[in-house]
Amino acid sequence: MNWSIYSKEFSYNFKLAYPIILSLLGHTLVGIIDNIMVGKIGATELAAASLANSFVFIGISLIVGFSSVITPLVASSDTEENIDKGSRVLFNGIWLNALLGVLCFMALFLLKPYISWMKQPEEVLVFAYPFLDIVAFSLIPLAIFQSLKQFTDGKSLTKYSMYATIVSNIINVLFNYLLIYGVWIFPEMGMLGAAYGTLISRFAMLLYMLYVLKAHSVFAPYVKQLGFQLWDKTIATQIVKIGIPSSLQSFFEVGLFTGAVWLSGMLGTSEQAANQIALSMASMTFMFASGFSVASMIRVGNMMGAKNYEKAKIIAISILIMTILIYVGFALFFFLLNNYIPLLFLDIHDPTHQALNREVVAISARLLLIAALFQIVDGIQVVTLGSLRGMQDVNIPMILTFLSYWVIGFGMCIYLAFYTPLRAEGIWYGLLAGLASAALFLYLRFEFKTKQLINTL
Repeated sequence: MNWSIYSKEFSYNFKLAYPIILSLLGHTLVGIIDNIMVGKIGATELAAASLANSFVFIGISLIVGFSSVITPLVASSDTEENIDKGSRVLFNGIWLNALLGVLCFMALFLLKPYISWMKQPEEVLVFAYPFLDIVAFSLIPLAIFQSLKQFTDGKSLTKYSMYATIVSNIINVLFNYLLIYGVWIFPEMGMLGAAYGTLISRFAMLLYMLYVLKAHSVFAPYVKQLGFQLWDKTIATQIVKIGIPSSLQSFFEVGLFTGAVWLSGMLGTSEQAANQIALSMASMTFMFASGFSVASMIRVGNMMGAKNYEKAKIIAISILIMTILIYVGFALFFFLLNNYIPLLFLDIHDPTHQALNREVVAISARLLLIAALFQIVDGIQVVTLGSLRGMQDVNIPMILTFLSYWVIGFGMCIYLAFYTPLRAEGIWYGLLAGLASAALFLYLRFEFKTKQLINTL
């Protein structure tokens, strides 16, 4: 392998990816901040927030996956210098994603009574129901924001969504503090205060992005002509045809982790709380791979517009190499600090919950060791998936992710958790198996697809 061919792409890859990474980290930090602040109230409340957020994450995965198609379409139109096409992608993408956000909220609201069928601890359900209602409603502003974010990413202007999430996190921390503890004129709402903080912060994030699109001259040619005359059946159909498989790809992966939350809840409150701590940390580091995945989707999408397929492959592999190097570092971080990270979430000196909190910390420390390993294969699969999306290759990868996550991964989660002594650790070994399978299958698909494209030249 000629290292210089790939290494010379590192600088531009990082320049494009780091605002996306910070933006995605901002999304994750909203949940982590909620978990830390709710966890200080008690492990039961942390488990309840985990359960409620697991359902909301399903909605987020569908929204993010569906909206991701906007980025390569805009990147391709940008390379072609076709402003009219870019405007039509933006307009149709906003309305379709907003509709999906409303549908996700309605589904979560209407299906909420059936959570009790999942054999979750009763004391957890009492707190989870009202928390779910509030956070689920935040999916609507998040869906609209996500369509705007994907548009600006497609224009290779990734910093604006980063700024939006910074604003969002500041507002989230502020309102969490005010509403959880009842500071100043605000009521003391306990863990529900964190739910309202998330809702307020997501509306703020949307308002900021609307302001950016209106104020920035680069976006003016696209925004000034927005209106229902841009409704385009062909563009809308293209978004739906590519967006649904992309959405399902995200759903299959997030659904696997959501299933892990449910399974851990069936094991007990301590296992569910420990799972949430490990999942929070793994989700945070996962955002780096997700950022590189979007960068690969943008750059590969540009090369597809230019029909430069050999360059597209070089770019994709260079981003994959960067991801692997970074995730080896994260794995070492988790290995070295696995016993200390859980202490950020729980107070083991709290006399009221001391025994439960100590048990949660011990379990989560073991889970973080497994998370250290699966981060590497997780990074490989998500970056490869981004490259395939840049090629608008979504149907076969959808099937591959389903087989990896739900046939291999979830099957092993159930077996190892309930039919071996591993319990919560068995769930995470199942996650590792699913992600490793996805990494292998998707990379083989990438090699096949790039070879096929190059041979057409």
